[in-house]
Amino acid sequence: MLLALSMSTPAFARPVSYAGGWTLIETSNRASSAALLHYTPAYNYSVGARYEWMRGTDIRMQVIQPTYLAKRWFGKDYQANLYLTGGIGRAERTRGQSSITETASFAGVMADWETRSLFASYEMRAADLGRLGNQTMHAARVGWAPYEGDTGDLHTWLMVEIDRREHLEETTTVTPLIRFFKGPALLELGYNLNNSKPLLNFTYRF
Repeated sequence: MLLALSMSTPAFARPVSYAGGWTLIETSNRASSAALLHYTPAYNYSVGARYEWMRGTDIRMQVIQPTYLAKRWFGKDYQANLYLTGGIGRAERTRGQSSITETASFAGVMADWETRSLFASYEMRAADLGRLGNQTMHAARVGWAPYEGDTGDLHTWLMVEIDRREHLEETTTVTPLIRFFKGPALLELGYNLNNSKPLLNFTYRF
């Protein structure tokens, strides 16, 4: 049962893959668009390069991002994970002829719990961008799979995400989304109900 659970759920979407694996993660939501390419040297940590454009504040950030799998739980019919992550690099904002460049760093935590038909997750990130300001993000999700597919099938999840960002005018928003994954690829499509912004996330493991 544990083997079937680990193979049929979207473990590859997580920030640590299998040892020796590469993962490309693209995210685009109401606040930012980002790309992360990471390599997993061992089962419990990964190291990657992240580029992020924070559209609301027009800040572009490039960092090296390590992620550590702090704890993994296996139950009779569930799996749960706790990750610690961070990043350090630079952030820049250009307006007209002026440009401000600062050292950028962030720290965060990610946790998820899932069965073959239920899903819940929480993510927090706090970023220090020097003169460009501080940013904190909280996001929580719940999801449900309308059917239980086997390994190799197309899997579908219906989810709702609630996020909170104190540095934005609209601090708390709700985004319904649908997740598809099959083999090494995952796609998420959603729409923010509060500020009419699309969500588009894509992950590919290779």
